[in-house]
Amino acid sequence: MHSNHLLLEEPIRMASILEPSKANFFPAMTKIVGTLGPKSRSVEAISACLKAGMSVARFDFSWGDSEYHQETLENLKAAIKATKKLCAVMLDTVGAELQVVNKRETPISLKEDAIVTLTPHQGQEASNEVLPINFGGLAKAVKKGDTIFVGQYLFTGSETTSVWLEVDQVNGDDVVCVVKNSATLAGSMFTLHASQVHIDMPTLTCRDKEVISTWGVQNKIDFISLSYTRHAEDVREAREFLSKLGDLSQTQIFAKIENVEGLTHFDDILKEADGIILSRGNLGIDLPPEKVFLFQKAAVHKCNMAGKPAVVTRVVDSMTDNLRPTRAEATDVANAVLDGTDAILLGAETLRGLYPVETISTVGKICAEAGKVFNQDLYFKKTVKFVGEPMTHLEAIASSAVRAAIKVKASVIICFTSSGRAARLIAKYRPTMPVLSVVIPRLKTNQLKWSFTGAFEARQSLIVRGLFPMLADPRHPAESNNATNESVLKVALDHGKASGVIKSHDRVVVCQKVGDASVVKIIELED
Repeated sequence: MHSNHLLLEEPIRMASILEPSKANFFPAMTKIVGTLGPKSRSVEAISACLKAGMSVARFDFSWGDSEYHQETLENLKAAIKATKKLCAVMLDTVGAELQVVNKRETPISLKEDAIVTLTPHQGQEASNEVLPINFGGLAKAVKKGDTIFVGQYLFTGSETTSVWLEVDQVNGDDVVCVVKNSATLAGSMFTLHASQVHIDMPTLTCRDKEVISTWGVQNKIDFISLSYTRHAEDVREAREFLSKLGDLSQTQIFAKIENVEGLTHFDDILKEADGIILSRGNLGIDLPPEKVFLFQKAAVHKCNMAGKPAVVTRVVDSMTDNLRPTRAEATDVANAVLDGTDAILLGAETLRGLYPVETISTVGKICAEAGKVFNQDLYFKKTVKFVGEPMTHLEAIASSAVRAAIKVKASVIICFTSSGRAARLIAKYRPTMPVLSVVIPRLKTNQLKWSFTGAFEARQSLIVRGLFPMLADPRHPAESNNATNESVLKVALDHGKASGVIKSHDRVVVCQKVGDASVVKIIELED
């Protein structure tokens, strides 16, 4: 495995571990995706989440209608305006998700060794004897001895809120199961997962397409989290669908790997997707527990080498109800950062958890501490070796910018970009300092009106480790010798100074295009 990414200077004074960390304008290089819901949808709550370090807001369409999510999104816009902090929007599709429908929302208590029937007849009331589901083909997909898990908002891992069923027999369209542990299911909807069983449902359902083509188009969403991605073709179909929806042709697709099928076709999926989400809730059930870490490390490494963001989920489940994470969870977050993860995705913790702001803050602090001991030198050498020679023009410029920044101990790298690709390539080499991605808007026309591009590209860097975007004023050239015309570089430097990232006598590495040439230069700031 690709271990040894930890850098701890020897000998380390153990007492130094207790020294308080210095406050930083950027809470952590690793980004945080927060799921907005009942406990985190007011303007005040979202503002606090943004200040705590959330840079991407996830809208989960497994529950709630478009009107509900639109209200939340309007609150997000108000919070962004109030805090002056950028935030991207991610739409999470339902996909091939099996659900148990509990219309009356009464708690259902299931006892160990009892019999319960899963039925596609949704007109029946949910009880401790019958659980109606949203899929008519389960009886054809499973066999005696197969394992099925049912829980609220995926699986907490707690044996009191999720239940493990074993298929006893198939009776027509019904699946008769034996309950393997006592549990109480509460709420209107529970997710059902049949372990290592192929479910014949489309990855992008009719409802998903409707939501994307209405709510998604209306709000020009930055990312789609493609739930239950199982094949590269799933991503291609989604991209073709988005290409017909105007501005959404720029929306990035993050393939959500949730089962063994997705794992088996991982390499092909990675080639097609813009990023990967490792959905460890379902993966932790589909895979033996001892194999989960192995897949995580291998998948994150592949994403890193491809220069595509890797997002890890289900890290601090216990903070849904508690103010502090467990020791194992705190270590898990740090290990995800050391593995090379770009972002941590919080689900139930922020959606319905009691402490959404504290959770984001805690995860951010752990990420920041782990980032300090990330072995960048070793990572850089491995990445350069993996890329090989001859490098592409952009790859050579990006790696040179990072190497120069580390050699001169630069406080920040400033990268001018219009598509965002150059900045993402610099981030691929995991510099130890922040990368300020200055997005230069481009003028485009559809023969009816003129418009500027750049907002999508700026927001989409909010999920990439170490990238911090800034949208340039299109009236300012990338660099100007004219004293009366303020250059974008000066604006970027002023932004860095105001945020405390750049100080007097600091060195800054700048990566930009001058004519047809790409230039890396080092600037030493005066008083």
